[in-house]
Amino acid sequence: MPFVLLYLVVEILALVAVGSVIGVGWTLVLLLAAAVLGVWLARREGVRALQAIGEAVANRRMPAAELTDGLLVAVGGLLFLIPGLVTDLAGLLLVLPPTRSFIRRRVLRAAEQRTGLRTVHIHGGEIVEGEVVDDGRGSGPGTGRAVEGPGRATDDGLAPPDARAS
Repeated sequence: MPFVLLYLVVEILALVAVGSVIGVGWTLVLLLAAAVLGVWLARREGVRALQAIGEAVANRRMPAAELTDGLLVAVGGLLFLIPGLVTDLAGLLLVLPPTRSFIRRRVLRAAEQRTGLRTVHIHGGEIVEGEVVDDGRGSGPGTGRAVEGPGRATDDGLAPPDARAS
């Protein structure tokens, strides 16, 4: 309940401040224009988020960022439906891609800290079929654990099969 009262006070103060500078008529026009523009932006970005989710699924990868973007756009769209300048500004921050990207990273970081889970990002690389074997010298880096499979062993891992000829 205190949050709702605080929201109402902040929203009224914002409307009075803007109305005293540009006038009541222009303030109403600004509210209407912000709502129309916001709903249009939310729809456009929502469709983009859905397309990105579909593309991620089609590429067989987890659409974590895309799902978070979709959620942020939905919340931003809801904020546009609540009358007021402060909610329109908050909705705009959630719908615009640059600010949404920043907010998404913050939300994901907070969720990771709260749950104790971490997100692992793997960029590029080549998947090599093989199995880990132990040659009896112990465990750990440089102590005998090797990957057996197609290719040859190198200092930094397993060379692809086409590099064996060198």
